[in-house]
Amino acid sequence: MARILVIEDEKDLQKVLDFNLRQAGYEVLSALGGREGLELTREHLPDLVILDLMLPDLGGTEVCRSLKRDPKTHGIPVLMLTAKGEEVDRVVGFELGAEDYVVKPFSIRELLLRISVILRRSPAETSGPPPIRFGRLSVDREAHRAFVDEAEIELTAIEFKLLVTLYERRNRVQSRSVLLGDVWGIEADITTRTVDTHVKRLREKLGPAGDYIETVRGVGYRFADSPGGDKR
Repeated sequence: MARILVIEDEKDLQKVLDFNLRQAGYEVLSALGGREGLELTREHLPDLVILDLMLPDLGGTEVCRSLKRDPKTHGIPVLMLTAKGEEVDRVVGFELGAEDYVVKPFSIRELLLRISVILRRSPAETSGPPPIRFGRLSVDREAHRAFVDEAEIELTAIEFKLLVTLYERRNRVQSRSVLLGDVWGIEADITTRTVDTHVKRLREKLGPAGDYIETVRGVGYRFADSPGGDKR
């Protein structure tokens, strides 16, 4: 049973949606405001969010932006349901990452069909590589963004590739020469000292999550097998 969160401040419409969604076999959660909707999304991780844009406390565009920026909720599809039907409003909605946009007044039958289509999409159709979640570290490989304790860490392209490469080969030692070839490219005219320098900077930027990258003296580096590892 798919779980759908409805963020809608019109109580009568919310009741209509709740009834019809339950009749269609969905589990339904409801929120009257944007902030409550964000809290429920992060707590329950629904399969779909139906989002009104005109909310009393926090606008729907801000809610959508927040959901798509958070690695925990980035992959949850959003269907915007609103009276704002101008082309510019639709464009903004899709630019923010919404999967669909339905204008009020709408047909319940059509809405249910659109919901069904979104939920039937395979992971390969709706997203790229799954996000990395390892202890205090979260990485969105598709968006090239990294977070420690939900605070975004600014990484260069090389630092990001180095982090992902080490994580994907966790608990396996990677020599400096292997990292040079796989991260920088074999023909890169740099020395192995560059690897050490980049690892040092990467650890510093990761702060408390920097301990996940372990040094294997005389060999190279290894990403810890579990978040409990803190050796360098």
